[in-house]
Formats: sequence, structure tokens, C-alpha cells
Amino acid sequence: MAAKMNGKTAPAESESGSKPLKCGLIMPISSSGEYTEAHWAEVLSIISDAVASADLDASLVSFADETTVIPKTIVQNLYDNPLVICDVSGKNANVMFELGLRLAFDKPTIIVKDDKTTFSFDTGSIEHLLYPRDLRYTKIVEFKIKLAEKVRATLKAAEEPDYSTFLKHFGKFTVAKLDEKELPQQEFILEELRAIRQSIVLMAPRVPNGRIGREGRMRFNVDSLDGPSARAFADAGLRVPGVIRATAFQSGSSSEVEFEIEHANLDNVERSLAFLYSQGLNQSRGKTLEKGE
Repeated sequence: MAAKMNGKTAPAESESGSKPLKCGLIMPISSSGEYTEAHWAEVLSIISDAVASADLDASLVSFADETTVIPKTIVQNLYDNPLVICDVSGKNANVMFELGLRLAFDKPTIIVKDDKTTFSFDTGSIEHLLYPRDLRYTKIVEFKIKLAEKVRATLKAAEEPDYSTFLKHFGKFTVAKLDEKELPQQEFILEELRAIRQSIVLMAPRVPNGRIGREGRMRFNVDSLDGPSARAFADAGLRVPGVIRATAFQSGSSSEVEFEIEHANLDNVERSLAFLYSQGLNQSRGKTLEKGE
């Protein structure tokens, strides 16, 4: 039987003492449109409680016990988790993409949505469990019972050799698989470091305070850099191939740097400058960029 921990239901361990099965969750977590971050936090708690009552351990597919690259974690969990529950409320693009990956693996999947979100054409043939968008208590209690029952029924059905969540209802397909390989410890560590570096570069244009303009200019607020001055950051950016001009100036009470970039190399230079900025944040006190006068 599930127990209560910190106000939330925790799944019980099996009689053999083994850990409960993992249930991955695909759902939005950030504010969007009519949905607030607090709303999604409440939905996460509701789904987690229902899953725990079925003796499974629910966690977002982006969660990993160890530090790793987030996109890699998501794909690995989408493939490994015995069961995945996806909330398509609001039709979040990332959620729909991750759902598509899970369905391509043709593994046990449950789709839920609120009663205001319309069905999508491609997944409309799959049963959706509905809950009220306003999270009315009595309806949520019913939803949690139905979801727990659906979890148990889905796992039982998945034991059948011809079980298919989606693909096999449309014909014969070869289900996508992830290759597994063993690596020496040193090679594995190097591969992880390369993946992390690549992830930083790809995500760098989204660093806080970096405003990207498609007219060929990129501006940074450097107040958050602990050490480098605006002038030092501008001088460092001038060494990036494709940067035409760098201007350091005060905007109100903030120090900012604006770079003018060659249009032909706009995307690559934006990534390089943003990566340089993120290094200034991650390796503060002038370790990456020297302090200005």
C-alpha cells in the first residue's frame, strides 16, 4: 500500500524490497497562455499521487539521478520507462514531440488532458483520460481513481506478446530502438563531457539577459558577470570571427555590450558570443575574461 510522505503519496516497495517501477511523465511545467506554473505543479502532484497509489514511482522524463545532458536524459527515459503518462493539455510543442518519440517506441503510454483542450487528429484514436481544467476537487478525486486503474490495466495488458500502444494498429512496423554499447570508463567520461559542451553551445543563445536581434546585432547585459567589465567582454567578443564591431555602454544603471555581426555568419557568431557569455557566468571572477580597467 502507498504511504504518505511530506503531504504526497509515496509508492510502496514490493514484498521483496525492490524499488517500484518507474513511470515517466511528459507534461508542461512552465507558464503558457492561460496555464500558470502553479497550475502545472498542482497537476504534477495529482498525477504523481494517482501513480503512487498504483505502486509506481512517477517522475518527469527530464529527471535523472545523475548529472547528464537533458535532451539525452529525456530520450533515454522515454525509451526505458516501463510506462509513460503524457498530459497534452494546451498542446505544448515539446510535449507533443516527446509523445511522438514514445509512440514510435510503441511502449505503454497513457494520454491525459483537461476538458478544455481539443483532441489532436494524429492521436485522437488513442483513449484520453480527462480531468477538469479548474481542478475541481470532486472531479479530480474521480480522475485519480480512473488513472490509477488505467495504470494497472495498461501494465497488465503490456505483458501480452502482441501488445501495441499505437503503431501495430496501422500495419506491420519495425519498432525504433536505442543502441546500447559498453565503453571504457575514460572514453565514457570524455563522451559525456563532449555532449555537455555541445549542449551548452546549443542552449547558449538563450542565456539570461542576452537579447538577439535578427538585424545583425546582439546585446548583452553584463551586470551578472562577476568580474569582467563591459569593455573586457567587448574586447573578448571582437576576437570572434564574424564580429564587425563591439560597443560597451551604460543603459540606465546597467552595463551592456552590443555586437554587430556579419549576416552571412549570424547564427554561428550568435552561438559563439552567447557561449562566451555563459563561460563568463560559469567561470566568474575573471577566469575566462580578464577584468577591465
